[in-house]
Amino acid sequence: MASLHVAQINFLPAPEDLTPIQVLEQWHSLGDIAEAVGSSGTRVSVIQAAAREDLITRNGIDYHFIDVRGLEVARNRGRRFASLLDDLKVDVLHGHGLGFVEEAFAVSQCLPQLPILMQDHADRPPRWWRRPQWRRWYAAISGIAFTAPEQAQPFTRARLFDPLAHVFAIPESSCRFTPGHRDQARAETGLHGDPCVLWVGHLNAGKDPLTVLDGVARAVKQLPDLQLWCAFGSAPLLGEVQRRIEHDPQLKGRVHLLGKVEHTRVETLMRAADLFVSGSHAESCGYVVLEALACGVTPVVTDIPSFRALIGDGRIGKLWPCGDAAQMADALIDAATNRPSPEQVRAHFDATLSFAAVGRQWAAAYAQVHEDRRRRAG
Repeated sequence: MASLHVAQINFLPAPEDLTPIQVLEQWHSLGDIAEAVGSSGTRVSVIQAAAREDLITRNGIDYHFIDVRGLEVARNRGRRFASLLDDLKVDVLHGHGLGFVEEAFAVSQCLPQLPILMQDHADRPPRWWRRPQWRRWYAAISGIAFTAPEQAQPFTRARLFDPLAHVFAIPESSCRFTPGHRDQARAETGLHGDPCVLWVGHLNAGKDPLTVLDGVARAVKQLPDLQLWCAFGSAPLLGEVQRRIEHDPQLKGRVHLLGKVEHTRVETLMRAADLFVSGSHAESCGYVVLEALACGVTPVVTDIPSFRALIGDGRIGKLWPCGDAAQMADALIDAATNRPSPEQVRAHFDATLSFAAVGRQWAAAYAQVHEDRRRRAG
């Protein structure tokens, strides 16, 4: 049987001041998800809403930039996308973002036989008064993908999805990081500690750095050589974090605020670390956890659906309840004394989260929605 031809559409228009090449460089997941699928042998085309027409080919994948200026109504954008999809003879449409289901529905009105699979990217259900309309739009959708099945619950409780639609659990993306030599990475970065613990994330309430600091302060009673290194972007809680460190002798001199670092530098930091810690209360996927696993670093992360899915329900790494510093400390201590080897962590990544593994999952999902639509068509 010939492989399917899948089109992935990003309905969110690219910034007008970026060239197509710059879009691919800055929106990593656009190419990463496409290449993950391509690694399975599936033919992939990408369609990107934009302010100019262009076509570029990269790593065997065609990226069609479609000018949607002036197409203010979703129905008109849908017609424009459907025209290209028809020309490309696409077998399955993969739409990015559940918030763009109106555009996907508009495509389905032009191409009713085309199965459509939508991928969650930290989306939320609409307000209750908009839900009847959204149910009508979702009736045209054959499948929906989340990183973890539990993330579908707000939508299924609201009865937004068609009962016949498939809900798939597929990681949102993968990661190109690789393990390296720990001593070399430590020499390059200056990181040290036993364990050497890394945080990468914004210093905001959703990432909950203050609970992480409280957990570290408790854990050092049994891990006196622990050092915590924090790379971060936006930092609305920076003042509170600095005061917390300054006024606690368990943290002062032990917690190092690295500030913002280039993304390529994160890979070297990961290679230098023993453990990765996160206090996030919610994530659609958790790219930084993917990065830690890709580098062979053991995660000690909050027990939220996406993190559970990424670390195999705690088979690799440790989970702790959001906001619970005491259990976070216990998880740190446990991970420091009983952590898997970097090779074991990377083996888990290769088996479940690598480009090849994610590509196989997408290929199976596409085949299922395509076969279902073919069977219903008679």
